[in-house]
Amino acid sequence: MSDRRAPRDPRRDDRGRQRGAARSRGEGHRTSQAPSQRRRRTDPARTAAYDVLREVDGSDAYANLVLPPLLRERRISGRDAAFATELAYGTLRLRGRYDAILARCVSRPLDQVDPDLLDVLRLGAHQVLGMRVPAHAAVSETVALARDRVGAGPAQMVNAVLRAVGRTPLDEWLALLADEAPDPVTALATTGSHPVWITRALREALVGHGRSPDETRDLLDADNAAPRVTLVARPGLAGPDTLRQEADDADVRLEAGRWAPTALVMAGGSDPAGLPAVADARAGVQDEGSQLVTLALAAAPLEGADARWLDLCAGPGGKAALLAALAAGRGATLVANEVQPHRARLVERALRAVPDGVVERVRTGDGRELGAETPGEFDRVLVDAPCTGLGALRRRPESRWRRTPSDLGELTVLQRELLAAALGAVRVGGVVGYVTCSPHLAETRLVVDDVLRRRDDVERIDARAALRDVLVPGAEIDLGAPDGGAAGLDLQLWPHVHGTDAMHLTLLRRRR
Repeated sequence: MSDRRAPRDPRRDDRGRQRGAARSRGEGHRTSQAPSQRRRRTDPARTAAYDVLREVDGSDAYANLVLPPLLRERRISGRDAAFATELAYGTLRLRGRYDAILARCVSRPLDQVDPDLLDVLRLGAHQVLGMRVPAHAAVSETVALARDRVGAGPAQMVNAVLRAVGRTPLDEWLALLADEAPDPVTALATTGSHPVWITRALREALVGHGRSPDETRDLLDADNAAPRVTLVARPGLAGPDTLRQEADDADVRLEAGRWAPTALVMAGGSDPAGLPAVADARAGVQDEGSQLVTLALAAAPLEGADARWLDLCAGPGGKAALLAALAAGRGATLVANEVQPHRARLVERALRAVPDGVVERVRTGDGRELGAETPGEFDRVLVDAPCTGLGALRRRPESRWRRTPSDLGELTVLQRELLAAALGAVRVGGVVGYVTCSPHLAETRLVVDDVLRRRDDVERIDARAALRDVLVPGAEIDLGAPDGGAAGLDLQLWPHVHGTDAMHLTLLRRRR
């Protein structure tokens, strides 16, 4: 036998050098991944969802403002756009739950994990536990995303962590988290993916507004469900039949709202801007609860004239546009005030379809000044006060992780000042509607009680009765058990009961 060796293959030398370099970068270790799991790039939908999470975290942006233009820019549409939307929004909503699970699968505290890597893990956890994605595909694609965005070394960690996450079914994870919680409210908060302080506040709000604390779980679950897009057909500008015809022409399916005669709900992920009535502001996108509180204010009984209306905090303009359309039908006029110039421009856009002469002006200025500047000049005043937004967490999923209890102090001072200004601007016999998209007792009942404690010329009137007067014919609505006091007069809507944002309305009348 010859001891002569075969000539060396230079391609084998190149491959050997490449493997050595890969090992030096931490890429050459054997793993249980299939070849498809080791590819470097992931699909555009997952990349878009990741980029939204990074923008939300890094720039305090809102996902609903970042995602749609990003999808258009990258030409992601159809099922891919729907997947990216559910992945981004679902991950943001359920971040607290997934962090509690990931903390049991990562070898170091999560606050020591790089934020970009942590967002990859959250996206992977949502695919494994919260979406109809096969586990092997969820792990494979998330590892590819990690390789593409944060590097090969972290990708190995992602692979190991997500496999650990996927070994336990979601219901078992939730049972474990609940068992380990120190008290029932913390258990609800962790499994329901809300901060503890918000969970406690929502529970107290349910009780304070005549409902059972046992509904807290259902409320949290409703906050974690993706809401459908609701349109408002602005009276006199576009009726529901007009919107339905335009939707049929665009192959979009609309369903009648549950409560408001002005509301239509879009089925599927269609773009509302594709409807001509929405594009030219004869209609708009507006939560049904927001429509209901506006309609109820417009229906509240008055003493005397009903000619001049004021929207004290009008931005971005949805309620102002509905009020203006209603005012036009009654021969009334509207003044819309907004303190921030860029939001005042949004109000102007929302009002552009209203007939000439109905909108007196869009004022840019501090609403707290109007009580002294225009004393007793208005018949109806809407105060849609800035608030924590705890009633709209299903639409702004990142808000729950940004708000803190300390926000309440500054906001409730502003709310009191705005309500006092509104009561100064309304005439004797006129009506003020105090509205928040938060059910928090500190922002609703306590604000009104504190303002009324300082004056004896204002009375509460029945907001529940005003609501019932504007419902679609035959609608039976559950508003909780009235207690004969403020809870029996104020209106509080709930996502888990009414399918709306948790809008609050108190109606007040100047007596003298």
